[in-house]
Amino acid sequence: MWNVLLSFSGLVALIQLLFLPFFPESPPYLLLQKGDKAGCLKAMKQLWGEGNYHTEFDDMMKEKAVTKGTKIMNVLEVLKEPSVYPQLSTMLLLLLSLQLCGLSATASLQESTIPYVSLGVAISELISIIFCVSQI
Repeated sequence: MWNVLLSFSGLVALIQLLFLPFFPESPPYLLLQKGDKAGCLKAMKQLWGEGNYHTEFDDMMKEKAVTKGTKIMNVLEVLKEPSVYPQLSTMLLLLLSLQLCGLSATASLQESTIPYVSLGVAISELISIIFCVSQI
């Protein structure tokens, strides 16, 4: 059964690879990061059809004015920023707990022990969720 699950995620990735080039960029990305007003309006029309999008466009322009002095950081700069350490540690804890969820561990177990392993996995996920929520 694991090969079906693995092939399903590969199928989703293949579909994205084939069809994402035909989708427009996000209008906020085009306006806020690229500074492309015409591209932003074109993407809005392509995504949402013909209409008057001046309210949304004005909201994005206000957001651009507010964030004008803010520097866009790359991944390494974000990782070096001490103010995001609590959020990064929460995400890391969550991802590590998901790695230990036991999906691959149950494949080689005897059938009689799988319910106990499933219960242990559920308890560990519950504990990790409690720790993650308590840090927010």
